[in-house]
Amino acid sequence: MTSDDYIDSHIDREPDELRRLYRRTHLERLYPRMCTDHAQGRMLVMLTRMIRPHRILELGTFTGYSALCFAEGMPEGCVVDTVEVDDEYAGELLSLFEGRPINLHIGDAEKLLPELLARNTYDMVFIDANKRRYMEYYNLVLPAIPSGAYILADNTLWGGKVLDDDAHDPQTDGIRAFNDFVAADSRVEKVIIPVRDGLTLIRKK
Repeated sequence: MTSDDYIDSHIDREPDELRRLYRRTHLERLYPRMCTDHAQGRMLVMLTRMIRPHRILELGTFTGYSALCFAEGMPEGCVVDTVEVDDEYAGELLSLFEGRPINLHIGDAEKLLPELLARNTYDMVFIDANKRRYMEYYNLVLPAIPSGAYILADNTLWGGKVLDDDAHDPQTDGIRAFNDFVAADSRVEKVIIPVRDGLTLIRKK
């Protein structure tokens, strides 16, 4: 038994709908590792219950697993706006989200962010889109959210490549620059949670 197996067997069970979605993602989609898994999904649900946001912004929908976790944990009246750049699976996502307070926005996150941030007030933001653009997302989001709001940034350990001085691909450099910037940013409190590929929890002061 691996440590991941042990963790999965000692936390709340994965809902059947999410288990099926996770399996389908691994059978049918390229880069299935991008999908949130059981342990991280339960953490997202728990964090959402703790934060009790009024509106959530997600950058990077992929197959919808994390959006469903937010919807599971959020209080009544909360809405999720989720942004996905790939329009190929938009119909599938719309069907998945039907009847839930989840709004799907198709397009480049950087281009859509100014309008979304001008129109809505978010107290929880999940960054899980283009790793090369994390800094740009952060610099757009942070000034627009209120004091006490949270930003969750996924993949901030990036398979351990952020520790490798010889790794300088654009994704690794983007995550590394983001991590360094947030670490030095006195406007926020921050902690990296070493679950799965690293989840940074950021609270605006």
